[in-house]
Parts: sequence; C-alpha cells; structure tokens
Amino acid sequence: MCGRFTQKITWPELIELYRLTQTPPNLRPNYNVCPTDPISVIIPGEKGLFLTPMRWQLIPRWWKRPLKELPATFNARAETVAEKPMFRDAFKRNRCLIPASGYFEWHTSSKEKQPYYFTPRNGSVLTFAGLWEEWKDRVNNETITSCTMLITTANSFVSAVHDRMPAILEPDKIGPWLSGSAGTELLKPAPEDALRMWPVSKRVSKPGNGDDPTLIEPISLSKNCRYLHLNGTDEVSVAGSFIGNTPVETECPPLKNSK
Repeated sequence: MCGRFTQKITWPELIELYRLTQTPPNLRPNYNVCPTDPISVIIPGEKGLFLTPMRWQLIPRWWKRPLKELPATFNARAETVAEKPMFRDAFKRNRCLIPASGYFEWHTSSKEKQPYYFTPRNGSVLTFAGLWEEWKDRVNNETITSCTMLITTANSFVSAVHDRMPAILEPDKIGPWLSGSAGTELLKPAPEDALRMWPVSKRVSKPGNGDDPTLIEPISLSKNCRYLHLNGTDEVSVAGSFIGNTPVETECPPLKNSK
C-alpha cells in the first residue's frame, strides 16, 4: 500500500502538465500527506481539467455507518478495483488524477522499519491514477468529496523496499483513464528507470508534520554501505549503499585503515 506521499507542486507545473485554466488556488506544500488529509486532485470539469480539494480516503456514496467504522480505503488494488463494492461504482464513473512529488514506503529488516522516499528521476510531477466519490453525511447534512489512490505490483526497483507501488499514468494515458475508454490495463508498474529513492528520517511515520521539508532529505545508513578493499590492502573505498542488490541514493561515510 501507499500510506504517505508528498504534494509540493507549483501552479506552473500543474498548468503545463494538465492544461488547467482555472483561477490559481493557494497551493501549500505538504511533505507528509496522510490518509484522511485534504489533498489536491484533478477531475474533468466543464472547461477542461480542474483542480479541487478532496479527502484522501474514499467514502462510497452508499456508506451508512459512522466514518470511524470505514475501513482503509485510501488505496485500491488495481487487480480487484473493478469488482470490490467499495470501489466498483467509482471505477465505472468517477476517475481522477492525484498529482504528487513523491511517496514513502517502509522497508522491514530485522524487526526494524526504515522509510524511503521515491521521487521521479527527471524531477517531473507524478500522476497517480485515482477514483473519487461524493458522500452525504446525514447527521451533519454535509457533503464530503473523497478519493482513493490506485496501487499495483511494484517493479523490480521498488520491490527492494515494498511489493506494491502507486499506479503512475504517463501523460498520454491521462485522457483514456479519465474518460473511461481504458481501464485496469493502464494500471501497470512504472518503468524501472522512472524513480529514484533514498532513506529518510523515521519522523515521517508521525502524522501532522507535513510542513517540514526536511522529511524528504536523505539520511546516511552506514549499515547498508558496501566497501571495496583497494589493491589487496586494508584501505577501503565506498562502493555504495544497497538494499539487497538495489542501489540506494545515500551518503556513506568513507573508511580508512581498520587495523
């Protein structure tokens, strides 16, 4: 699943990618978006695509119980989204796009969970496939617009950390996804070279600190660093940091003679 991501996107970036024509909203960066947080979502409007806020945890329009009893609906699996009662109606009629700068996943090793940040190698905006719904709260007479993010099988690069990843749409797939002319065949793992990753502070595990840009800064994990001995001597140089055989972008401290 993907339970944390970032939205630190500028209005010019959104205009260029989605051809938005609306009055620019006040966009504030969020470096730790959590389920039930309000997020910026793209949906079709009368004059093209439109950016609007939504609650990140989809509430089906038929839901009659208190929201505290709602299961975890911030992610929908690509393999079952067309059949699951929670998502199938929205899949048929309410598609959306979730623009993102990156997302977090946790790698579990020896009972320890280390968060990693994934972001595009080319610095572009990520477009996650999503679904949305409107739900009427009969108690407060309030209408809540909410959404979910589609997730799919991870590619080889991401699978070093987690076995799932968001379904990322290339620009030429945005139209078919929103119109409904294409379906789950678009929800495939991203190309192997699409993303890069690095370890980040465990502070990202705590909600409520989305205004902290240091959450996405890389940290050093010396225990994952590999070192090479030079010419059969005791002097070593850094070979890199890895999870298994997957390289990770992080700084490794240089080592000298260990005698």
